[in-house]
Order: sequence, then C-alpha cells, then structure tokens
Amino acid sequence: MPLVAVAHGSRDPRAAATVEAVLDQVRQARPDLPVRVAYLDHCRPTLAEALAGLDEAVVLPLLLTEAYHSRVDIPSGLREIQAARPTLRVRQGGTLGPHPLMFAALERRLAEAGVPAGDPDTAVVLVSAGSSDPAANATITAMAAEWARTGWHSVTAAYASAADPTPEQAVQALLGADPAGRPRRVAVALYLLAPGHFADKARRTALAAGAHTVTAPLGPTPELASILLERYATT
Repeated sequence: MPLVAVAHGSRDPRAAATVEAVLDQVRQARPDLPVRVAYLDHCRPTLAEALAGLDEAVVLPLLLTEAYHSRVDIPSGLREIQAARPTLRVRQGGTLGPHPLMFAALERRLAEAGVPAGDPDTAVVLVSAGSSDPAANATITAMAAEWARTGWHSVTAAYASAADPTPEQAVQALLGADPAGRPRRVAVALYLLAPGHFADKARRTALAAGAHTVTAPLGPTPELASILLERYATT
C-alpha cells in the first residue's frame, strides 16, 4: 500500500527540498514501497493530487506534534476526497512526534554542533513552532521534562510562535539565573522539520540573547525515516 506523507508546506524552497530529502531516506530504506508527498499549503501536489491514480494509501502527517492540521485539516481533506471517490481506501496514521527516537535525532544535531549528549553543564532549550492548541504545546513541555532526565543541566520548552516562552525568553532566563544554578552553556535544539521562517527567527533571536549554539532543524535523519516506517507499519 503506497505511503503518502503530508507536509505543511512553505513558500521557502528549502522546506520542500528538506521534505524530499526525508522521504528519499524512506525510499532508500524501503525501495519496494511507493512513497508520495502532499502539501497542505503553499506547495503542490495537494493531497487530492497525491492520491490521484491510487486505489489505496496510508496517509501519514509529516508533522512533529498532533494539532489542528493532523486532527482537522487532513481528516477533512480525506473525507472530501473519499466523497468524490468512494472506492478509495485510505488509512491515516499518527504524526512523527512524540516518539522516543526524536531524542536521538535531536542529540544527533546537537553533536554536529559540538554538544555531547547529556552534558550536565549544558542547558538545552527545546524549540518547537508553537501552536494555538494548548495540548500541542503541552506535548513539547512533556518532551522537555522527559529529555531532562538524561543528564542535561536542564531542558526548557520554548515556542517560535503562538506561546511563551519564546526562544529568546528561555535563553535569557537561563543565563540570568543565580550564578550557583546557572548553566555553563545554553544550546538551542530546533524541534523543527525544515529550514524556514521559524527556524531562522529562532536562531537569530536565541543567539542574540546569548545562546552558545543553535542546531540545524531535524531534516533527513535515520531516526525520522525509522519513525515514518514504524507509523506506516502500525497504521
């Protein structure tokens, strides 16, 4: 059954290129599996276009947290398509995150930036895009709390939009703490799939606030490919 991965979409061409790189890793891991991409906004193909010519498919949100797009936009889009094509068989799976392998992917990006995993002298700011859905933001808070138990000085959730603290606020709070509890360094880990407005803004404001390093977005990693294939197998 073909896999159709649904990404948010962006006017920034780096985002679509990153999505294709992520899916290329899935194709390399499973060359027998037909893999297509769809976008919710700004890019093509649309979900209807990606499903054209298929009799069945597993639709997976290429999104890092469950929020409005995965709970409302994709299901409503599928209902509309299936109303026009009653014989189309579609199963929708869950979002990429949260998942235990996400921590490995984040630590991969931190290691590339020179930050060893679980360094007790490093405070990590975990930055997501942010959402108007409190439950989605609470998921990031819970991820930060879980990740903090692996040896870091601390892990703080922050949001690039729609919620506080912002990356800048989180970095300032850590560096302005009492000297006895202040971390030696602050590293910002971008819990974002691809480069774009949010990643650029988070990097700029966090570094201006005094962060020692900001990771690249998650992008193509073996961990994300494994998560996608796991979601596919269990849908």
